[in-house]
Formats: sequence, C-alpha cells, structure tokens
Amino acid sequence: MNIETRCGRSINVTRFAPHGLPASMRRVVLEASCTPRDKGELWASMTPEEARSLAALLLYQAAAVEPAPDRPPGRVEVVPVAGDAYEIRVRGHVLTADQPCAEGGKDTAPTPVELFVASVAACAAHYAGRFLDRHGVRRDGLRVGAGFRMAGDRPARVAELSLTVQAPALPPDRLPALRAVVSHCTVSNTLAQPPGIRLEAVCGAREAEPAVPAPEGSAS
Repeated sequence: MNIETRCGRSINVTRFAPHGLPASMRRVVLEASCTPRDKGELWASMTPEEARSLAALLLYQAAAVEPAPDRPPGRVEVVPVAGDAYEIRVRGHVLTADQPCAEGGKDTAPTPVELFVASVAACAAHYAGRFLDRHGVRRDGLRVGAGFRMAGDRPARVAELSLTVQAPALPPDRLPALRAVVSHCTVSNTLAQPPGIRLEAVCGAREAEPAVPAPEGSAS
C-alpha cells in the first residue's frame, strides 16, 4: 500500500510478520523513495489529506501485526485527553472525539454526534458492500453520504438524518433491493428499536465498568 505525495515521494507501508514469528518481533515497515536530490537526507512533505491517508495505512498495518486484544466484546472506555478531547478505546482500537473551536474545543476530531452519524453511514456502507459482493458486483465507486440536522428544541438530539448510497456498478433494477438491505443495517435497526440505557455514576478508585445487560428473556 503506497501513497504518492505532491512533493514527488512514493511512501509504501507494509508489514513484516512471517508466520510463526513471535508477536514482539512483528513490525510495520515504512519505505520512502530516494532521489538524487536527497544528498543523504530523506524527507517527505505531505498535505493534510496525504498525512491522514498515511496515518490510516499505518494503523491498518499495525492492526494486522498486533496480536488480537484479550478483551471481552461489548465494552467501550472513554478517557479525557486534553480540553474537550477524549480518547475512545474499543478493543485494540483508539478513536478520538472533540468539539469545534466555536464550542470551546480544538476541533482535533469529530464530535460525538458526528461519530454517531458516521456509525450509521459506516454500517450502511458495510451492508451495501456485502450486498454487492453477494450479487457479483464490484464495489468500485461505492459511496455513502450522510447529512443530519439538530433539533431546535430540547432535549438536545439529532432531529433528522439522511443517507445517500451510490453504487455506480449496480444495475438500476437492483437499487430497490439494495435500499431494502441497507435500511435494515444493524445501527439503523438499533435506532428503530432503541436500547434501554442503564447509567451508574461512581467515585473513588473503582473502575467505571458498565453493567453487562442480562440476556434477553432471562431474569434480572
């Protein structure tokens, strides 16, 4: 996987993880092309978009060489980073959330509401991609756009959410079936049948772990 930068560099991100190699020796490998003008110094100038693409490739390869995390599913932990920025830990993955500058944050990451909308769009894209796979259609050009509007009254909430799924390689007569499948993605189903939320506030040294809901149909 490589990135061609506007400064003329080719940056390739791979991994070194032969089968049987101990996890501690697995590595992510980053290679950059050299040119005669380098004179012993290797550098790369990247646009913000190129930098984000490189970061995404590094995270992708890091996940590939890292051992599977020994953590139970269904758990998310959020801890403060700085100001209004928070680190969101999901198994072996880390996301961040922040607030716009106009709201007192530093705009270093999407807001929690934007992450919520993104989860709907990402889930829709996943279902759309699997639909295309089942029908032998390429995913080329697959895009999911999402827009949302906040409510003008209280309580604070998203009042409207819209999704647009683009699947250029799909025959037009299959669009209704695609729409039916995507409209029932897991996140959309959850919004249609909202889960109960159990909130507990604790203090002191006790770790703030959410109570695990009892299986449906069991005694509480």
